[in-house]
Amino acid sequence: MIPERLEQKIVRVPESGCWIWTGALHRNGYGHFKIPNSRSHLLAHRGVYAIERGEIPEGMDLDHLCRVRCCVNPDHLEPVTRRENLRRGGVIDQLRARAAAANAATHCKRGHPMTPENTYVYPKSRHRACRICQLAANRRNAWKYR
Repeated sequence: MIPERLEQKIVRVPESGCWIWTGALHRNGYGHFKIPNSRSHLLAHRGVYAIERGEIPEGMDLDHLCRVRCCVNPDHLEPVTRRENLRRGGVIDQLRARAAAANAATHCKRGHPMTPENTYVYPKSRHRACRICQLAANRRNAWKYR
């Protein structure tokens, strides 16, 4: 049974079956609320799921099967691993496409050529960076630490 305080912030949409959270939203679209007698906040879909279905398994995300981030209907939520949640949302494909585009770039965003001599490749992430731009940024920021 959802507490009245939370129930007041839910609008049920019969056509889709979604329970839309009308309370506070993060800029990423997920609802959240303050836990009474605490300074903490909880994501609304996680709170409603825990009330209706019980505890969320350790290390699991809740995947919105309906793809509506402000939906808190526990029937539309499925516990999955972070990797699976990202895969289902197409995030992994977007990241791969962005990385491929960055690796295909012949010039940095300020127009410097991305030659082997001017390109630093970070060992862990394999992210490429323009050495000229990085040196300029280091010089600009050096005064902050003196």
